[in-house]
This record gives sequence, structure tokens and C-alpha cells, in this order.
Amino acid sequence: MSTSHSQKLAGKVAIVSGASKGIGAGIAELYGAEGASVVVNYASSKEGADKVVAAITAAGGKAIAVQGDFSKKADIDRVFDEAAKAYGTVDILVNNAGIYKFGALEDISEDHFYSQFNLNVLGLLFAAQRAAAQFDKEKGGVIVNISSVVATLTPPGAAVYSATKAAVDAITGSLSKELGGRKIRVNSLNPGMVETEGVHAAGFLGSDFHTQALATTPLGRIGQPDDIAKVAVFLASDESGWVTGSSLNVAGGY
Repeated sequence: MSTSHSQKLAGKVAIVSGASKGIGAGIAELYGAEGASVVVNYASSKEGADKVVAAITAAGGKAIAVQGDFSKKADIDRVFDEAAKAYGTVDILVNNAGIYKFGALEDISEDHFYSQFNLNVLGLLFAAQRAAAQFDKEKGGVIVNISSVVATLTPPGAAVYSATKAAVDAITGSLSKELGGRKIRVNSLNPGMVETEGVHAAGFLGSDFHTQALATTPLGRIGQPDDIAKVAVFLASDESGWVTGSSLNVAGGY
């Protein structure tokens, strides 16, 4: 880890939910490189989370892996307890844990709806609730919600997933107003298509969807986790100290 540049998150403690792979892993690793002590949360992939922790510590950073399903309040509380036990405090919450399931209107079921809303929306609210209670009363803190361009692009077959992300953007605005007086900043980061394990597994790469994404992205490629992580560092750092209640599209103009 080069310490030649001043680390933008030096001395901060960050919880990144759903950080065992993809965008969450990218954010966790860059946060570690920027000086934060990182709580790498995972729901099921201990192996993935351990790999992220190993990458951070190998580069001279600090990190621990903590299991917890962010659709369950008790699990969220445990992750925050472990963070406090390890590092004494929490300064930054990245609400990255989320799932997407696509389906036509006629295929929507209670499970399709609740599985996405319970994690993407209710879990995000519970995590924000706990973070707001745990942040230092004097210094405040930062919440970065990982939303999506689908909140406004609303593609077909994604009614429920798009609804969860539109909800995330609305929550971001509402909480920024509610918590601003406590020096807590809340922003959402809205990625376009990003090359992750999930995108590979879903067969998006090389599909018509992929071709269309490239054709409608002015910068001519899909995103990489690092593209998202750099903006997540900005939103968590003092460089964005005058930014709150914003939903920032990070999608190459898509």
C-alpha cells in the first residue's frame, strides 16, 4: 500500500454490507487502501469475505469479516456490535447488500416481492437506524446507499427491483433531511451495469441486454467495481462534506 498520498478515510471505521464479492468487495478493498478499518459483511460467502479481508490486510490495511443477513434486524445489530468490539466505533455505513430478481408481471409472487424489499429496503432502513444511533454524537457520520440506475430507467421485467431502488433514492432524500442536524450525511450511488460475478452468473455478458447497454452508454463500456468504489470513497470522505441527499448516477452516462 503506498502511503505517499494522504489517505482519504484514515482513522475511519466502515461497515460495508454484502462485501464478499462484486461492488461491495471493490468498495471494501479501496476503503482499506484509503485507511479505513473495514467490517466486511457477508450473508453466506465466508470464503469470499475472507479473501477480501486478506487482500486488505496484505496491502497493510485493517479489516475483519462478520457474517450477517441484512434482511434481519438481529443480524444487523450483531454486525454493528462486532464492529464496535473490534474498532470501538463506526463512522461510515455502506448499504450495499441487495438482490435483484427479474420477472414479468404475471410471474410476480409474494416471495419475489418480499425477498427483494426485505433486504433492499427494510434491511437498509434498519442498518441506517442502527448507524445513526451508533455514530459519534459530535462528529456525525456518513451513509452511502448503493442504489441503481434502474430506479429511474425502469426497464421491463424489473418492476419490483426498480421499485426497491426508487425507494432507496426516496429514503436517501428523506433521511438526509432528518439526520442533517446530527452531522450525518446520506447519499445514494446509482451504478449502471457493472461487470461482477452476479452479472457473469446471470448470463448478461454477450447478451442482447449487454449489447444494448453498450450502445446506450456514451463512455462505451460497462462499469468495473473499481469505477463504483472510487465514487464510494468520495461520498464517504470529507471531500464530499457539502454533499447530502444526492443520488449520483455512476454509469458512464447510461
